This record gives sequence, C-alpha cells and structure tokens, in this order.
Amino acid sequence: MFMNRQLLQAIGALILAPAVAAWGAVAEPQRPKDGGALQAMSASFERVARRVAPSVVQIFVSGYGLSDGEAHVLTEQQGTASGTVLDSNGYIVTNAHVVSRARRIQVLLPALPGPDPRGPSFVRPEGVKRDAEVVGIDTATDLALIKIPAHGLTALTLGDSDQLKQGELVFAFGSPLGLGNTVTMGVISAVARQLQPDDMLAYVQTDAPINPGNSGGPLVDARGQVVGLNTMIITRSGGSEGVGFAIPSNTVRYIVDQLRAKGRVHRGVIGVQVQTVGPTMAAALALPQAWGVIVADIDPDGPAAKAGIQIGDVVVAADGEAVGNVREFGINLYRHPTGSTVALDILRANKKVNVKVPVVERPEDPNTLMDMVRPEKNLVPQLDILGIDVDAKLATALQGLRKASGVLVVAMSADASPRADRFQPGDVIHAVNWTAVTSLDGLRKAVAGLKDGDPVVVQIERGGALKFVAFEID
Repeated sequence: MFMNRQLLQAIGALILAPAVAAWGAVAEPQRPKDGGALQAMSASFERVARRVAPSVVQIFVSGYGLSDGEAHVLTEQQGTASGTVLDSNGYIVTNAHVVSRARRIQVLLPALPGPDPRGPSFVRPEGVKRDAEVVGIDTATDLALIKIPAHGLTALTLGDSDQLKQGELVFAFGSPLGLGNTVTMGVISAVARQLQPDDMLAYVQTDAPINPGNSGGPLVDARGQVVGLNTMIITRSGGSEGVGFAIPSNTVRYIVDQLRAKGRVHRGVIGVQVQTVGPTMAAALALPQAWGVIVADIDPDGPAAKAGIQIGDVVVAADGEAVGNVREFGINLYRHPTGSTVALDILRANKKVNVKVPVVERPEDPNTLMDMVRPEKNLVPQLDILGIDVDAKLATALQGLRKASGVLVVAMSADASPRADRFQPGDVIHAVNWTAVTSLDGLRKAVAGLKDGDPVVVQIERGGALKFVAFEID
C-alpha cells in the first residue's frame, strides 16, 4: 500500500509538471482510468517473476560446521539457502558458504508452472527434490557450482554487470528464512562496493530486501537477466535493513566457467604483498601520482624477488594496462596462466623501471583448510581430531615445517572430551608411540589398536617446534 501511494504521487507529479509550465497555474491532472499505468507497471513486474521463478531453487544442506562460541569444534548442522540454474542440464550456482562443509546437499526444484485448477490463491504443490554433488568451490569469491541429475531445466542468462547503473531497478529471488519462491524489489545502491579498501572483490549493493536463506539466489534486472548472486547483508537486527550485496554476474561467469571446466579456480601470483597508494601515502613518499600499488612485502623465494622487485616499488601498470589499486593488480595476475610472464611498469625512487616476472600458481590458503574437511573421511575418533594429509603443496603453504609430511590437525570433533586440549588446530602429527606418521591412513593404523585407558605419546610439530603430548585414550 505504501508503495502504491508513492507511485501514484510520482505519476501525478509527472502529469502536473507540463501543465504548470504551459498555463502558469496548477491544473488537475487527468488520472489514468482504473490505474492503467500502475497496472502496466505491475504486469511488467509479474512477467519478470514468471520468467525467473522456475530457475530459482531451494537448497537443503546437512553437514558439519563450527559450533557457536567454540572455535575449531565441528557440530552437525542443517540449513537452507537458494540456488540459480545456469544450465538446463542441472548446473546450479550458489554460495560457497552454503555447501562447503555439507555432508548432503538436496535441491528442491520449483513446481512446474501452469494454471492451478483450484485457482491462483491455492498453495502450489511442492516441487521435486534431488540430491546434488559439488562440481567445484571457490571460497575467495564465495561461489560454488553444484549439479543435479536433471535435463530440460529452465536456465537464466547472465547479464553484463559492468553495465549496471546506480538507481536501476532490480529484483532479488530466493528462499529467505526458508520461505521458498520469494521475490523482493529494490534498486542498485552502488555498482562496485568494496567492503574494505583493498578487497579483491567489488559487490553490487542493493536495497532489495535480502535475508538469511537468500544466499545463492539471483539478483535480476528488469529484463530478467542475472546481474548478481545474492550473498550477504550488513545488519544490526539480523534481518534485512536495506544494505544487501550480490556478487557481480561477470565475476560469477568467470568463476563458474573455471569450476565447470577444472573444478577449481586458477589464480596467478608473483610472491608479493601490495597495498593501494592513496593521497596520504603519495604525499609522504613524494610520489608523482596518488594511485598504483606499493610493494609492502616480498616472498624471498618467490618469482618477484628473483626478478629483482624490491619493497617500496610502486607498480603503475601491468602488461601496458594502468594499475590503480590492489583489485586491478590482482585481476591482471589472475588472467595469466601458470608459467607465463607479466610485464610490470614500476616507479623506484621516482624512476621508471620495467620488470618481467614469471607467474606461478597461488599456494593453498591455510584459511580454507576447513573447506577440505569431511568428518566421515577426516575424523580420527581415538584422538578426537579431524586431520588432513600434509603433502608437498600444503607444506609449502604452511611454511616453515620441520617435516614436510604428517597429518595436519584442522579441527576438533564435537565429541571431544572437555579435557581434550592436548591438540590444537595447526598442529602436525608426526609419530604415535614412535611409529612414524606420514599420512591420515598411517595415523589411523597407528591408533587402530588403542582402547580406552591405553597410554599414548604423540609427537607433534607446533609453531615450528617439535614436542611430545602424552595422555590416556578416553
């Protein structure tokens, strides 16, 4: 009702303005018969909803997540979210945080469209529920691609998020608070919102109401094209307060294409940490411009160090394209395949230097290790831990390990004894009762014969130092 009153006032003002200009007096506007303009507008909204709704699914997940108030302790959890059909053969995009630790994923397809003989006011029958499998997950962008065994689904088209304009009308679809097949309306509040100055990802901000459960649903424009994927809100109340964020459709397209082809996303790096140059930094360092990225740290064994990059160098261009901030620098590197080189234009003591640096694959981020854990596969019940194998790639990411093998403790089981503080996430187990441990399978064999009350000594590595942990199995 409030929206209708606003629209009536706006339409009235549009009709009134020409009358004032022509006659110098306020004329009574001729109102459309039976609300014709509003009906036409409403009909266009309905067309968008009819076009989009068949491609929006509800996702049910059950699995393990971090318990409230206890870091690195996993408990069984259930939840609902949304997904967007992007391919008629069952490929669905959603958020990584929805499915990353799910033990089971089910997708509820909407009921087939068509007139209900009982009339439009009756509740529609529930659609078909299918089990889904994960094709790939990218936690850096919070995107995941899943697939269900289905054909002939109605897929949505990804639009061009670079063409979005502030104030443009958009619709958010999904299952907020578990309520399936829901649509809300708003406008584009900002087209490239970074939540932190050096964030790699810029979001589409909207005031269209987004609530818990909307994650993974599409944000569409007036043509019904996907311009973003609903992902999060900023709120003090726990619900929508008009500050919602969606991952831009161009980012979704780039990530989904890689997940579908390879199951993972390639990201090139050169072994540097950079920061955006702003006016204050530029003035303090007497730089000729207040943009670019400054090298704050260098991996001493990385390609940048070997190519001669130095701390304090300011990168102003990569492959001839201007680099204004951290995001632009990172995007340029991500486009480079492993083994290629990137040509950097650098300011060093205000002198221009050109350096070519090999691009390598980004090491595994230790912060994403929890996403590799599946309790049914990674649990060692005798020790109440969840662990993963330390291979060469993980050892490189962890850095400084005394032994590049063993089992990394990622989390504690929810069934762990309150006194079981003997292990910490990040510990690497190397031996049990003098039996060397080089893998998760080896650890299971080493503890297989232990029963309650048996004494055990475990050799671990913590913070680069080796130590023994002695306790009784309980």
